[in-house]
Amino acid sequence: MKRDRKVKIVATLGPASSTYEMIRALHEAGADVFRLNMSHGSHEEIEARHKIIRQVERDLDSPIAILADLQGPKLRVGTFANEAEELEWGERFRLDLDEAPGDKTRVNLPHPEIFAALEPGAHLLVNDGKIRLRVDDCGKDHANCTVVTGGTISNRKGVNVPDVVLPVAALSEKDRRDLEFVCALGVDWLALSFVQRAADVEEARALCAGRAAIISKIEKPSAVKAFDEIMAVSDGIMVARGDLGVELPVQNVPPIQKRLVRKCRAAAKPVIVATQMLESMIESPMPTRAEVSDVSNAIYEGADAIMLSAESAAGEYPIEAVGTMNNVAIEVESDSIYTEIIEASRTAQRHTIADGIVAAAREIAETTDIKAICCFTSSGTTAALVARERPRVPIIAMTSLRGAARRLSLTWGTQCVMTGELERFKQAVVNAARAARAEGYATTDDQIVVTAGVPFNEPGTTNILRVAPCDERLIYRTDPE
Repeated sequence: MKRDRKVKIVATLGPASSTYEMIRALHEAGADVFRLNMSHGSHEEIEARHKIIRQVERDLDSPIAILADLQGPKLRVGTFANEAEELEWGERFRLDLDEAPGDKTRVNLPHPEIFAALEPGAHLLVNDGKIRLRVDDCGKDHANCTVVTGGTISNRKGVNVPDVVLPVAALSEKDRRDLEFVCALGVDWLALSFVQRAADVEEARALCAGRAAIISKIEKPSAVKAFDEIMAVSDGIMVARGDLGVELPVQNVPPIQKRLVRKCRAAAKPVIVATQMLESMIESPMPTRAEVSDVSNAIYEGADAIMLSAESAAGEYPIEAVGTMNNVAIEVESDSIYTEIIEASRTAQRHTIADGIVAAAREIAETTDIKAICCFTSSGTTAALVARERPRVPIIAMTSLRGAARRLSLTWGTQCVMTGELERFKQAVVNAARAARAEGYATTDDQIVVTAGVPFNEPGTTNILRVAPCDERLIYRTDPE
């Protein structure tokens, strides 16, 4: 489905968006990728949504990516005898392995791995950071703390430990079951929560066994510190600003977001900016001005995708939320300042033949009257490299592999078109010209740039560039067999 924008939109499905009619309407309104949140919903519900997405894809003949987001390990306190207690600033409070109900002085924390990693001076955050505890002394089964920020603590509230790398695997037993389930279903992307180190991603990759591409969610300070290593072993990145804003001072999040987006762009790996982008639209048909600015900033940074969570999964206005993102993106990308910012932040990469080919394609397209860049790809790498250049003209990614087309639905600026397997470059050029005309990017009087790898269907062989007319009669007349 042709879009009038380059940035992609990820929409989370949930109770408000589980029917065929709603999922189709969301795709038609602008959703390019659908997220299945494994924190909510049974396997039967997830399978039903997956089936509907694929039906919409067939009915509209439009490749759609499906992203399954694993829950990750959840660290929580135990229960209280009175269900809740009020903690005051300066009070002492103890966390321990005792399973007895808690009171105003202590509560169970059933995670010995946390105690093993804690050191005096570290902080524990409870209930999304609303309560902050400083560790005074600790042992293998307890931590005696001082309340730095007080508030109401109640049964099974979540705990964040921002100051240390925890000896906790990114994949819980539930995650392992969910991973196998969604890979067997045939999802395109797998988002990995609680990533702290590159080894967490490598473990998930071994379990995926090539059945899905992996997105690492950056939501912990330790992941920010190890970002280069994590990005190197990931297929994509999600800047999960919700947990980052809990574990780090909120003023640190915007510069981290900008830095991570720029690094992903340089590495030609798709990056999603997520969390609370249009949160007011859970209950309101209109966003706040601040939310619109937040979405705009992510687009100006050159993010590949922007994401809706509860807005589309459980909100009252899911279609309006997608439509708002779509309209904001179209407006931002039509702004001349957008082009200036994107081009000023482009990082030159000239390490391989493929790097040189895609850079030349972008430069030719921008210095002559070229209507589109058509790239043939089997793994999606060539299209990702073209997208890294952030060209002003549309990118038509042509592939014979449905899985590659689906995954590229997450990559900036790519319009995916299915094509048959090819043996000759002339036929590739003819197919590219036909696709450019069919998608409305060019007429028979226009020209396009075509990139490909010869021999065909071998990943990583991008080695040819051709400026071609969109009139296939001219191609047959001028190109040798």
